[in-house]
Amino acid sequence: MKYFDSHAHYYDERFESELSEGVDELIDALLKDSTSCIVNIGTSPETSRLAVEQARRHENMYTAIGIHPSDTRFLSDIDSELLEIERLILDPESKCVCLGEIGLDYHYEDTDKEKQAEYFERQMLLAEKLGLPVCIHDREAHGDVMEVIRRHPNVKGILHSFSGSAEMALELVKLGYYISFSGTLTFTNAKKPREVAAVLPRDKVLIETDCPYLTPHPHRGKTNHSGYLSYTNATLAGIFGVSEEECARITEENARRVFKL
Repeated sequence: MKYFDSHAHYYDERFESELSEGVDELIDALLKDSTSCIVNIGTSPETSRLAVEQARRHENMYTAIGIHPSDTRFLSDIDSELLEIERLILDPESKCVCLGEIGLDYHYEDTDKEKQAEYFERQMLLAEKLGLPVCIHDREAHGDVMEVIRRHPNVKGILHSFSGSAEMALELVKLGYYISFSGTLTFTNAKKPREVAAVLPRDKVLIETDCPYLTPHPHRGKTNHSGYLSYTNATLAGIFGVSEEECARITEENARRVFKL
């Protein structure tokens, strides 16, 4: 049984600093043993380039290219930065299947909300222009994220590591979006995401790691990787009332549909 990891960050420095054998060896082992496919997600022009370089080295790794709301605090020239994002996406060797990670993050106060909103809006327009799905990050910004999504009805995609309400999730599904669950679904206090998963149509659900972050229970505190997807999948299978094999099949089919793979 293998799992489709719809959201990972394998260029993160934690992998190189903790793995004596290097991250490429880990990715090769995962894709051989437990993981059918990985989407490596960029968060800025720089990390998007790193994601592309890694994906070129691994047959079943693809990329999402975009600018994360928290990374906007390091950026200052939106026109040139989005030109670089578009150039990377259009490179036939970038293996890009999605525009992301984009969105809004109001958890910290070190990133200007208006600046985040400008980057989010402009990237939604770019996704519509290029005909790509988007991967949206929404942290404590549910109402504003929904407003942007409603303004762009021709754009579809994924709400990753979903933290909103069941009502919001069902509205997103009506708008053509998929809901992705990370290791937070397995946390012992994860009442809300489990309630969300329980009401969703099965053909609109994905699983992800968001590695190296959000490691599932019982491995919290360790560096996350795609080999831990089995825990998220098992929890979701229990919520759906299906076998783990069936849940892995469902979420892989959904991922391949949204990413057109």
